[in-house]
Amino acid sequence: MTNNRRRLQGVVVSDKMDKTVVVEVTTIKRHPLYGKVTRTYQKYLAHDESDQIKNGAVVQIVESRPLSKRKRWAVEKVLEAQVLLEEEGTDNDSE
Repeated sequence: MTNNRRRLQGVVVSDKMDKTVVVEVTTIKRHPLYGKVTRTYQKYLAHDESDQIKNGAVVQIVESRPLSKRKRWAVEKVLEAQVLLEEEGTDNDSE
């Protein structure tokens, strides 16, 4: 049994709220007459129950019931987790 809910893929740009992430979805469109390719960006507030998703992660969001005034989407799955490369105080003091 399949459902007809819309699914979008985007990048998490903010995770500062509690159990909520901001997902930016990029759409690429070609102008019908001139052929110029343009990119449009739309931001969606999505519910993150685990509260573990960080900035830069690629996620898939799905339509859901209204959870708050602006939050109508939920994170369905994480496609690529953001790997943070923390530099461990490496000082290049080679003399």
